[in-house]
Amino acid sequence: MLLRSAVTDDIPALVALEQRPFAREFVGQWSAERHRATLCGSDARYFVSETAAGQLNAYVILRGLSEDSGSVELKRIVVAEPGQGLGRILLTETLRLAFDELSAHRVFLDVFEDNARARHLYESLGFVYEGTMRDAARRNENWCNLCMMSMLEGEYRRLAARD
Repeated sequence: MLLRSAVTDDIPALVALEQRPFAREFVGQWSAERHRATLCGSDARYFVSETAAGQLNAYVILRGLSEDSGSVELKRIVVAEPGQGLGRILLTETLRLAFDELSAHRVFLDVFEDNARARHLYESLGFVYEGTMRDAARRNENWCNLCMMSMLEGEYRRLAARD
């Protein structure tokens, strides 16, 4: 799969992907201005995937790139059509980028506790559950728990060598 770095012209498509019904349930809704500020800053990288026709069908945000810790946050992954295998492909490539090109030591994320599909995907790729952040996010006026998960570089290398 070919991922490319996002550009500001991609922002309307990013916002539209976030507003799809499945994404609205599990993904924070950022304004175009917030995406622009994050995309243009030095702490994050956006990667996008496109269909053969050139339509954006997924994107990823990595943050923490200006930190010295080597700990990179997988802030967001949004796929237009969940359940088609694109998320697995996208996440596999994102991990390669994070560890091989961005020299991450650790990639971490949080995921809604009730997002079983995403949690299963992360675990199947080698992410390790670290704990639950109680009432850490709001969704539909309700407080929700988030699960913290991570993968260390050594774990990634062992899994990559096995595959």
